[in-house]
Amino acid sequence: MCGIVGYTGTKPAKTELFDNLKKLEYRGYDSAGIALQTEGGLQVIRRMGKVSNLIAASKDADMNSTCGIAHTRWATHGRPSQANAHPQCSCDNTIAVVHNGIIENYAELRERLISEGHVFRSETDTEVVAHLVEEAYDGDLIRAVRRAVRQLVGAWSLLVTCAEEPGIIVATRKDNPLVIAQGEDGCYAASDIIAVAHANRCVTVMEDYEFARITPDGISYTNIDGDSIEPNRMQVGWELDDVDKGEWPDFMLKEIYEQPRVIRDTLAGRMVNGNLNIDELELSPDELGFIDRVYIIACGTSYHAGLIAKNLIEMWARIPTEVEVASEFRYRHPIITPSTLVVGISQSGETADTLAAIREARLSGAKVFGITNVIGSPVARESDGVIYTQAHKEIAVASTKSFTGQVASLTLLAMLLGQSKGRLSTPQIRVLFRELADTAGQVESILSDTSAIEAAAQDIKDAASAFYIGRGLGAAVCYEGALKMKEISYIHAEAYAAGEMKHGPIALVESGFPVVAVATASPIYDKTISNIEESKARGAKVVAVATEGDAEIRKYADHVLYIPKVRDAFMPITATVVLQLLSRFVAIARGCDVDQPRNLAKSVTVE
Repeated sequence: MCGIVGYTGTKPAKTELFDNLKKLEYRGYDSAGIALQTEGGLQVIRRMGKVSNLIAASKDADMNSTCGIAHTRWATHGRPSQANAHPQCSCDNTIAVVHNGIIENYAELRERLISEGHVFRSETDTEVVAHLVEEAYDGDLIRAVRRAVRQLVGAWSLLVTCAEEPGIIVATRKDNPLVIAQGEDGCYAASDIIAVAHANRCVTVMEDYEFARITPDGISYTNIDGDSIEPNRMQVGWELDDVDKGEWPDFMLKEIYEQPRVIRDTLAGRMVNGNLNIDELELSPDELGFIDRVYIIACGTSYHAGLIAKNLIEMWARIPTEVEVASEFRYRHPIITPSTLVVGISQSGETADTLAAIREARLSGAKVFGITNVIGSPVARESDGVIYTQAHKEIAVASTKSFTGQVASLTLLAMLLGQSKGRLSTPQIRVLFRELADTAGQVESILSDTSAIEAAAQDIKDAASAFYIGRGLGAAVCYEGALKMKEISYIHAEAYAAGEMKHGPIALVESGFPVVAVATASPIYDKTISNIEESKARGAKVVAVATEGDAEIRKYADHVLYIPKVRDAFMPITATVVLQLLSRFVAIARGCDVDQPRNLAKSVTVE
């Protein structure tokens, strides 16, 4: 969701804040704003659109200021507008607040504050925080923030500064991420590690209801009662180059080409002396064998990784597996017992709906296992065990390498469950693991020549809508392919199990209508071909993803995008890379911003 950053130190705050705010823009870019402490009080500048608009409007901002806070917004309460941009301020403009999250009781707080004489200038839930701090302020900012926070219901990470306390920023959080780092030239706070790690590779990851008083010289930490505490610190494991586009035209392409490395890193150390090694699961062989039901809960791209895992777990372990949209899971009274394994998938580890579902599952007695890309994230901390996907930092809003890491991790989990149930022997596990590892080289082969994919993209780029069809694992791949096309090209794309086309969707197929078909080698290949023919007979322009050596498919497809021959279980990894590239080439041809598509944000930290 929103990106927040604060700096206090010896350098010009404007420069530091803008440099780091740009790193957070993937979290939202509806509007942006900055508040600087100056000799004349707080200087607040806000603008619609991306951070670049704010920078252009801030040329005359005080370069002598060495303390400030900034924000890039993904709108929740209140439409995108300059008035609704953060920072939000108190009545007298002495207190400024930036916020990531949702204040659920803001309406009643707003009504009460208005009745007491406070004047509101925005439609945001955030503004109530500024007024609450103003109401509680008695010369001690951190004490006022504590008093304000006690009145809030919801989720938040907050940075607060006050004109009356030069050089001071107060930080606190509940359910939304907030990290702090102290460098040689000052201290930083932000909603993501990427905005603070340059200062110090050892960062503080704040916990719920912890408070930090940040000064140019150092940071003190307290709990909500004001008692001193020792914060949780962690070492940043990835390289800062991961957030540098370098010579790549966009982050999405860079991250697509990083996928072979992600596969190798995710699998590294997972086979020890010929046996699978997933110690993080923290379940004994007996406990694993006791599992009789699996729920996979996720959102968006992560949900599609779960669809692939369902197929593999049921095939190899014969355990009934359901994939649930996280936002619905907690409201439909799922059947959970102590023998249930709940797998929560979240690229960021912050996804509010997934976190809420995980908590509900644990309360119901389930074992909870997390799959995430971010060390120390809320999903990791609230799960009984976790696999880190080793994708490192992903900047493009549309996930690519994170998805591949998730699929690789879930495949390992499926293999482990199959072994624990006695359905996969040790020799079978070794063969499967070797073939899974081989997908890294197969992806490299796909990436070595993308000309056929680009040609197909040029042929369908002007479409208004498209269908993606496949069967079995191919259908699961299609859901992710269609999502990518929607996200970054704005073409209305829908995925269907191929056999369902004749039950309604085929009514939309007419001459030139794009149908992207995953028709790789599998036991149901012939059925998929029949479904392609049904679309082709109605004039569809067919783009087929097929297995190398399949000449037959050329009879039915206008474009054939070949992938190396691979076991059907591992086809989702290679086929998805092709569909990622297809979407990107289409988006580029349509002039779309592939890294920051409209209306989207990388992390969704609200329900």
